[in-house]
Amino acid sequence: MKIPQSKASDNIAEYIIYMYQIEDTIRAFKFDIDLIMSNIIEPQISNKNDLNEQKNWYEDLINKMKSQKIEKKGHLLELSDFIIELSYLHNTLLTVTNDKKYKGIVDTSNPFIEEFKQKSNLADKNSIEILLHAMYMKLLLKLTKKPISDASEEAFEGMRVQLAYLVAAYHQMKNGNLDFLSN
Repeated sequence: MKIPQSKASDNIAEYIIYMYQIEDTIRAFKFDIDLIMSNIIEPQISNKNDLNEQKNWYEDLINKMKSQKIEKKGHLLELSDFIIELSYLHNTLLTVTNDKKYKGIVDTSNPFIEEFKQKSNLADKNSIEILLHAMYMKLLLKLTKKPISDASEEAFEGMRVQLAYLVAAYHQMKNGNLDFLSN
């Protein structure tokens, strides 16, 4: 499928958040491909080939979610793999390369991350997962037209800056353009 593949190669965080939304959509429609098709896909797509491609993609995700036993909560293993890569890179930037700019960004966002962790049900998650869940929560608030307080907006922005820096470094790393020895 073109959209998810494009998101994964352009911005891994957007891809992960997009997939969180897709997982929740599948759960909301109780894993019923016919309901997903009639309510989500068919109103948006008229080309029969694209419809079949979308249907196959959703069916594959439904099967993966069932086989991975994440019908109620949790995320696809492929997303967990990306989060692990981001977490390793996060730790590498902080400890191995001693990236001073990233350290400053992390110092600014850590209070927001800790506060979000305390207010949410994510105490067992690492800071990268918290960042992704916070950005997903902001997306959901915007989609449902719920107000976002100035304090929450400031927290989201601090976390967004950290995630944006990390994602840029991730894509540099994946393209072979990140020099871990330059710091």
